[in-house]
Amino acid sequence: MRPQPLICCDDVEASSRWYQQLLGLQSAHGGPNYERLEKDGLLLLQLHRWEEEHHHGPIGERHEPSRGNGVLLWFEVDDFDAALVRAEALGAEVLLGRHRNPPDCDGGPNHWEVWLRDPNGYKIVLASPDGTADGSWKPGDA
Repeated sequence: MRPQPLICCDDVEASSRWYQQLLGLQSAHGGPNYERLEKDGLLLLQLHRWEEEHHHGPIGERHEPSRGNGVLLWFEVDDFDAALVRAEALGAEVLLGRHRNPPDCDGGPNHWEVWLRDPNGYKIVLASPDGTADGSWKPGDA
């Protein structure tokens, strides 16, 4: 089984460019209504225009007060530091800056995270692979 998340977007093509730059993905479909974003031939994210109903009808309610409330799009990236540079270049809103998880004890995933907001209002988490943060790191360390 492989997750293949799909999110609704105001501008599929702009969102596609944003995710391609942030995560190093490639377009596998393209167009203003629907996009498939892949890496190494593996589908990682689908983008769908709010108004496009295709054969299935509307996917979401465009005017919900909080898009993606309770949902995090979580991506493990092998190039965490480079991904931070790309996020900064995109002007991504940072919700929670670079931090170690867990922040103050050993164990857990022992990885780096940054929480962002994408251009559509969805929360995005970029995380380094488990075990890649120094276990001696403590809150307040750079």
